[in-house]
Amino acid sequence: MTDTQTVKIEADAVHRVVIEYCTQCRWLPRAAWLAQELLTTFETELTELSLKPGTGGVFVVRVNDEVVWDRREQGFPEPTAVKRLVRDRVAPDKSLGHSEK
Repeated sequence: MTDTQTVKIEADAVHRVVIEYCTQCRWLPRAAWLAQELLTTFETELTELSLKPGTGGVFVVRVNDEVVWDRREQGFPEPTAVKRLVRDRVAPDKSLGHSEK
């Protein structure tokens, strides 16, 4: 495979993030804020980011259907922690700048 083919495959890659949040707990603002942070950081790497209403205290972040953060196991995430997890899956070579320190 040539470098051009590799770049084309990476450019065509679908990177989908879903943030599922509890409507009963009124966690939409928290989910929307995290979505904004991810979209700002990964504006060219993400092909889709969606907010999925749920119930029962759910707050889960998935990247390409893989759970990377679950509030029930890890508590509420700091944006930098989620950014690192998303970066590792969609753009491993991307620097997160001051968030890396």
